Amino acid sequence: MNTENSFFDKLSRWIKNSVMLKLLTITILMLLLLIPASMIESIIWERENLKDQSIQEVSSKWADSQQINGPILTIPLLYEIEYEVEKGESKKKELVKELVTKYWYILPKNLKIDGNIEPKKLRRGIYEVVVYKSNVAISGDFILDHHLDRTNLKKVLYDQAFLTVGVSDLRGIKNQVEFKWADKVLEVESGSRISNMIYSGFTVELPNLGDSIEPIDFEFSLNLLGSQNMSFVPIGSTTEVQLVSNWKSPSFNGNFLPDHRKLADNGFEASWKILKLNRNLPQSWIGSNQVDEMSASAFGVDLILELDDYQKSMRSSKYGVMTIALTFLIFFLVEILYKRRIHPFQYILVGLALCLFYVLLVSISEHSNFNLAYGISTFGIVTMITLYALSIFNARKLVLVLVTTLCGIYGFLFVTLQLADYALLMGSIGLTIILGATMYFTRNINWYKLNIDKE
Repeated sequence: MNTENSFFDKLSRWIKNSVMLKLLTITILMLLLLIPASMIESIIWERENLKDQSIQEVSSKWADSQQINGPILTIPLLYEIEYEVEKGESKKKELVKELVTKYWYILPKNLKIDGNIEPKKLRRGIYEVVVYKSNVAISGDFILDHHLDRTNLKKVLYDQAFLTVGVSDLRGIKNQVEFKWADKVLEVESGSRISNMIYSGFTVELPNLGDSIEPIDFEFSLNLLGSQNMSFVPIGSTTEVQLVSNWKSPSFNGNFLPDHRKLADNGFEASWKILKLNRNLPQSWIGSNQVDEMSASAFGVDLILELDDYQKSMRSSKYGVMTIALTFLIFFLVEILYKRRIHPFQYILVGLALCLFYVLLVSISEHSNFNLAYGISTFGIVTMITLYALSIFNARKLVLVLVTTLCGIYGFLFVTLQLADYALLMGSIGLTIILGATMYFTRNINWYKLNIDKE
């Protein structure tokens, strides 16, 4: 009986004092804490998705992002085609002639666009959405001296020619458009007749063009509402675009970047000059669809908010494993070097506190600046863990080491988030330093003779 008691006493002491078992337990706890960490990432993703839905809802009521395409001149052509058909029981072949209408598409020789964008922020609950008002003046000219395949061509219907201007969201047009063609002011009609290339826009009926090869000037302006983005399709043989806005954080995108740009505290100025050789699009063609080539050559500007708090929160949550591991390492070293018994439940509480940091960060940043939210969250969690560690460590010097480590971790994470382009470099350097420091401070520990017995 005494032998059995002695065996169970030894087993109990081994379970309590085994360093390897303790290390295994801590590792398992860390893996379990990955569950709430992944749930936090799901919360961040859900909140970001809710923000996107709010943006889409506001944009759907104001006006979506706008893309201006055109004007494109369309001239109907009558071609005579011949083909054989079989008639009667004898199936005798007869030659049939038929008139078929094809369309000749012509792009402007010169196209000039001057735009002034006035953005503002609308709120949907706690979320901000960038919308804008804009004044866009468009001018240019057409020349009808393009080569035309006249094989089987019967007639060019110059009297049925029309122009099409693409505007991606017609709800954003806030003025009656006066289209000046040469010395005439023409009326516009809603809708596109060439929906295979321009899905949404308006049409301008033209007077009889005749067969003149003289340049024909055009000019019109749009008061246009939109959200977040404005873009253009460079359909001119030479396309020049100038944009001015008081928005301080533009993001230029698409197939062409500005030739000149000026960013200042009071806004930005940008200009593009695009030649027909810069895009895979002819100046005139018959029949074929060039919608893919047009879409591929589009360019413009996004009006982005200065901070994407959800993206920063998601990036910070990816460092959660590192934060938990380093904090547990401090507790583990205190436990084995200074003989302070720490129960697995206490490790769990500390780990949950570390996970709570990211929930605080997301929730506070939704109502304030991200940097302020980060500071408040860091102060709250570090203070909580520090006060808890005072009763566990029972030594101010050890608590000071813990506080310094936590502040270093969160400080390193904050700097990494600010330097997005150097995040990988900062992360790899930081982890190398941490591993090196851990190896240095544990270099004299004899792990084979180590236990957690109090001296």
